[in-house]
Amino acid sequence: MSNLASEIIFHAYPQSPVAEKVRVAFGIKGLSWRSVDIPRLPPKPMLTALTGGYRRTPVMQIGADIYCDSQCIIRELERRFPSPTFMPTDDFGLMWSLSRWTDGALFDQTVRHVLGAAGDNLDKDFAADRGRLYLGEDWAEGLKKAHADLPHLVAQMRAPLSWMNAQLADGRVFLLGAAPAAIDAQIYHVVWFLRGRWAGGPSFLSEFTHLGRWEENVRAIGHGTASSMAPDEAIVRAKNSAPIAQSGVADHEPQGLEVGMSVTVSPDVNGGEQPVVGNLRFANAETVVIDRTAEDVGTVCVHFPRSGYRVDIA
Repeated sequence: MSNLASEIIFHAYPQSPVAEKVRVAFGIKGLSWRSVDIPRLPPKPMLTALTGGYRRTPVMQIGADIYCDSQCIIRELERRFPSPTFMPTDDFGLMWSLSRWTDGALFDQTVRHVLGAAGDNLDKDFAADRGRLYLGEDWAEGLKKAHADLPHLVAQMRAPLSWMNAQLADGRVFLLGAAPAAIDAQIYHVVWFLRGRWAGGPSFLSEFTHLGRWEENVRAIGHGTASSMAPDEAIVRAKNSAPIAQSGVADHEPQGLEVGMSVTVSPDVNGGEQPVVGNLRFANAETVVIDRTAEDVGTVCVHFPRSGYRVDIA
């Protein structure tokens, strides 16, 4: 495989907390990567050309393989670049289980917290897009409730941060010990979001002194080495590459999926997002991969996590 075919291309925007999670992951691995800036709000035509309609941030591209959702991205980085590992202890199963909470309920709670605190100061288009994404169709009422409930939301956030603070009270450098792990990035992005996007964040976080020390340690890891890439260059890279994803369906498949079957994949949450349509290439307990072909990008493989995503036979 040529160096260009294996180059990491990261589609994101700077303010995205989930992108920050992956940027820290790049730093843990000490990776070089190309940065493609995408819009904060739809439409995102250069991104959705690659994904088939998926518009969430971030997306990682390596050649003609497109990785949606930070779950998928972190797993693929670990597979391709095993050292230094994201899993420095034997508790990798527990770490993945905990990540479904950090990326799910905890992150959703943080979004409500940040959006609710901003209240009427939110840009209306941004409020409508993110409100619908995280709060559903009745997002306007949800934002009003979040604003009124801010003291309650602060109390709900205080509990898990207290747990993390206690975990770090023995002076350890990172959550699991001396070496950074995926779980550090997965929790850091929530703290980073609170500190940077809520006016009361720095004051609130000052209570957690051990967490603050850990936050500085994670920040010092950096983001690896990034260089910019134009969106159209990423499209050309996909079109001139061939996907390398394996083909097959693992045993005990509960939905009767078969290679070549026409399927749709979409986040199994609020937002009413457009499903991505393609032919099944691979499926196991963690991942589903579909082939799709379009004139502008050629044939690409789009990778999604199984957890948190709905796969339907088309």
